[in-house]
Amino acid sequence: VQLQASGGGLVQAGGSLRLSCTASGGTFRRQTIGWFRQAPGKEREFVATIRSNGGYTYYADSVKGRFTISRDNAKNTLYLQMNSLKPEDTAVYYCSQSGSRGQGTQVTVSS
Repeated sequence: VQLQASGGGLVQAGGSLRLSCTASGGTFRRQTIGWFRQAPGKEREFVATIRSNGGYTYYADSVKGRFTISRDNAKNTLYLQMNSLKPEDTAVYYCSQSGSRGQGTQVTVSS
């Protein structure tokens, strides 16, 4: 599966962004998929995951209550709605499924 994230940008603290991840090839709709992020000089960090039918989601404690993961299997697209953004959310965000990692999108939150 090929994955491409988009929707990043520069936003002030407290603002919102919606990321998208479009999949091509593979079996997007039948598998769990997740969002990860990596800030400069830091380890990769899990953000959120969602099962194939969207019926189960799981979040990192650092984003719980602020971020919402969702998917549209008809469009082969994964989403991440990010609200109440903080400077510590600054990172490259990317989606990952079945060992494939797509090109990320930069999110920068200014204080």
